Amino acid sequence: MTATPEAPTSPVLAPGGDCTSAFRAAYANRYTWEPGFGGYRGRCIWEQPGASGEADRRAEGTFVVGADLKATVEGIADEAIHKALASQLWEVAIHRVRRSFEQTHGENTFTAGDTDAVGTEVIVGGKNTGDRYRIQNDVVTMVHRHIHGTVVTIFTESTTDTGSGYLSRCYTSQYSDPATGEAKGGLSRFTDTFVPLAGVGPWVLGERVVETEAWGDTPAGRQVFRFEDLAPLG
Repeated sequence: MTATPEAPTSPVLAPGGDCTSAFRAAYANRYTWEPGFGGYRGRCIWEQPGASGEADRRAEGTFVVGADLKATVEGIADEAIHKALASQLWEVAIHRVRRSFEQTHGENTFTAGDTDAVGTEVIVGGKNTGDRYRIQNDVVTMVHRHIHGTVVTIFTESTTDTGSGYLSRCYTSQYSDPATGEAKGGLSRFTDTFVPLAGVGPWVLGERVVETEAWGDTPAGRQVFRFEDLAPLG
């Protein structure tokens, strides 16, 4: 089931106040895999529309995501496509790992900022000073994080309700310079479709569509990653 974040139904947090409990609730509402994740396998397909006058591109192989979350892709000779598929699988898996709030944010403080249509701003202090979030109805609707000398800003527009937490369904991602705020590359829009493995779970990625806007000499692009015939290992 897909849901779009709605107008706040809970009391608006006062700017300048501590909002740790509200942010903790949104953090806990994220869907993560149960401990003991055993891995899964399937077919992987990559597709990209051809540029003007060129044929569409397609590649197909197989993959395994182990209990250690490492993704192995086979049957695809093109190194860039191979890397792209493995990267998507790893990126999704690493975000499904269950870590306590204290493990992830124990050295941070959280102060409420303004509230707008996206949600209430969460200003981070402590270890990750400079990071910011927005939360609405126990969903993290915006992430603004400093990662390896770059800032990434993500806006979540809709979610998938698994019954055990939410997964981002449609969202945008933009990289920028932390000093100037200048964009680094075009805005990317993601549409993720998650499915319960073997019909019961855990929920895994079935399809990801990535559409990137043109930037400088780089034209706009669209890639589709599909993962089919999914089955648990063992």
